[in-house]
Amino acid sequence: MSDAIWIQTSFHTAFKCGGWAYVRRIGGDVYGQAGGERYTSPQRMALGALIAALKDLPPGAIAIQMDDGAVARTAALIAAGRPPHGEEAPAEDLDLWARLTAALAGRNPAFAIARPSKTSPTGFAAAWAELARDKANAQGAFVSAIPKPNLAKVPGLLL
Repeated sequence: MSDAIWIQTSFHTAFKCGGWAYVRRIGGDVYGQAGGERYTSPQRMALGALIAALKDLPPGAIAIQMDDGAVARTAALIAAGRPPHGEEAPAEDLDLWARLTAALAGRNPAFAIARPSKTSPTGFAAAWAELARDKANAQGAFVSAIPKPNLAKVPGLLL
């Protein structure tokens, strides 16, 4: 059983609100969080989720599946020590890119693009991301842990 993170985001274009969620399996421990913001962008949600998922993680190899391909590709370049330059460099959310760069130091992530699936943790994370989006729209920015009894029901995750 290898260490892995599954990240999904949800964005409502009409209301400009978004949510994110991740499930993280490190060794035998499973943990998850969800969060969201009003007046945000899809990129901010993906960056926020990835930064949150990497927090307090020991250095080393980790498999990361996420739904935002642009963020995953740029993060993979940064982790490999080849940050994009010129026109390819991020022009927005530079505060979050700086935090992500620091969070990737000493890690060896393997990124993959993953859409929600009912038989994997991506579907679970997608449902929580949608819930987080709606909560952020109604109540404002937040981050909270996904309860352990809910995490025990993640499909495709051997506990």
